[in-house]
Amino acid sequence: MTVEITSHEELRELLGTPTPRAAHKERTTLHELDRQWLAAAPFCLVATAGADGTCDVSPKGDPPGFTLVLDDRTIAIPERPGNRRADGYRNILDNPHVGLIYLIPGRTDTLRINGRARLVRDAPFFDDMVVKGHRPVLAIVVEVEQVFYHCAKAFLRSRLWQPETWHPDVLPSRARLVKTVEAPPESLAELERHYGPQYVESIYT
Repeated sequence: MTVEITSHEELRELLGTPTPRAAHKERTTLHELDRQWLAAAPFCLVATAGADGTCDVSPKGDPPGFTLVLDDRTIAIPERPGNRRADGYRNILDNPHVGLIYLIPGRTDTLRINGRARLVRDAPFFDDMVVKGHRPVLAIVVEVEQVFYHCAKAFLRSRLWQPETWHPDVLPSRARLVKTVEAPPESLAELERHYGPQYVESIYT
């Protein structure tokens, strides 16, 4: 039988009380070490929610330092050409609250930033986010409300960065997944070509 948790009190009784260090580690401005982390991070996850509560988590990646620190309470994340669904961006227009997790390959801790976001279609700082000759098509500007480091336990449990645990061929190729699940009109051979070397070459165009 399923037993649900239905109150904050029940949840706290089950999980216990956080240690003082965990409870009070949040900050509202970026430390110099946060800036260094952002300068080294090539990847982050952006969590958003729409006005109706529906959620989205989108990956963002670029060369290390792709997130630009504008000041101690403001960062900017560039957008590159993608699938044009804009799920997270539509959410931001309806509900500006965002949650970010920044990863550095090989590190088992992460940097988390929560704040309020807005979409900017152009600004002078776009010139500082050019990659391979391409300016971002827009940027998420986030006003930092909470920043803190998250512990390593999830990465240690999952052994995420240990190469001996990597099995990328456990599932069919991207092209086969698309053909099977999405049933597009293209043939499998056409999809294999699309997701082949030309796909890598076109990620900034």
